Amino acid sequence: MSLRMRLQIWRQRDRTQAGRFEEHELTDLHPDMSFLEMLDHLNEQLVRAGEAVVEFDHDCREGICGQCGVVINGRAHGPLDHTTTCQLHLRSFADGDTLTIEPFRAAAFPVVCDLRVDRSALDRVMQAGAFISTPVGGAPEANSIPIPHALAESALDAAACIGCGACVASCMNASAVLFTGAKVTHLALLPQGRHEAPTRVRDMVRQMDTEGFGHCSMTGDCAVACPQAISLDVIGRLNWEYLQNGLLGG
Repeated sequence: MSLRMRLQIWRQRDRTQAGRFEEHELTDLHPDMSFLEMLDHLNEQLVRAGEAVVEFDHDCREGICGQCGVVINGRAHGPLDHTTTCQLHLRSFADGDTLTIEPFRAAAFPVVCDLRVDRSALDRVMQAGAFISTPVGGAPEANSIPIPHALAESALDAAACIGCGACVASCMNASAVLFTGAKVTHLALLPQGRHEAPTRVRDMVRQMDTEGFGHCSMTGDCAVACPQAISLDVIGRLNWEYLQNGLLGG
């Protein structure tokens, strides 16, 4: 069985130039092809025609890095919940479908070229405080700091965030609070991270605002688009930490 797809794909030379949608039709596609393999197929067709290829980001193609993120038919990473673009397969679409493919759109994510965006704003939010720098000497015995199992699991769930930016792309306000909340929650729940909690949350929220991310829209679209199914609970934890340690200086 082969599929035919019509692509409305965003083309933009760089952030200083206006972009446009460009239409392409692909045939002889296999349902088990991944979405990125389809884009590779398109680029092979463009090369044969002597045209510029469509630029898009990717790295692992295993759903663990998030570099592949694009908006497909208005939804970050495509129609499946908690799935990265590279793990999306053409069997998720019907023969003859039209796919509108765009980059993640946010003021903090300027377009580099075509479907590639600059997500370094998330790196700068991380650099503002998502670390532990307190001198602790040598590595302690693992069992010397008992941590309840449920607490450890919650911290690990928050740490699963891969920083792909789908939460930002899916939010009507282009908010990064799910991402920032995950990073704050991961460290706030562990005793090793409590010492720097006051400065961490204050500095990370300040950097998030500096980068131009919007406020939480309260719609929850971010959690649906998140490939790692990060819970909205991390936003509540971020707000609590900020009130306790950032805003009130506790």
